[in-house]
Amino acid sequence: MSPTPSAHPGPSLPASEANEAIRCFVRARRGWSWTAQDMTEYAELLENWTFAVRAEVVEAA
Repeated sequence: MSPTPSAHPGPSLPASEANEAIRCFVRARRGWSWTAQDMTEYAELLENWTFAVRAEVVEAA
């Protein structure tokens, strides 16, 4: 039985670029309290990275 397909359309960036986007996002907010919008944007970046990593692992397998 195959796994349930994801609702996510797939990574738009390679995992390395998604990771760099997260690093830049966090660096830009260093020393500041995060707003609800910041946390939402971070969660979206993290989700993109997660899907990109999974896609690369599946491709490698």
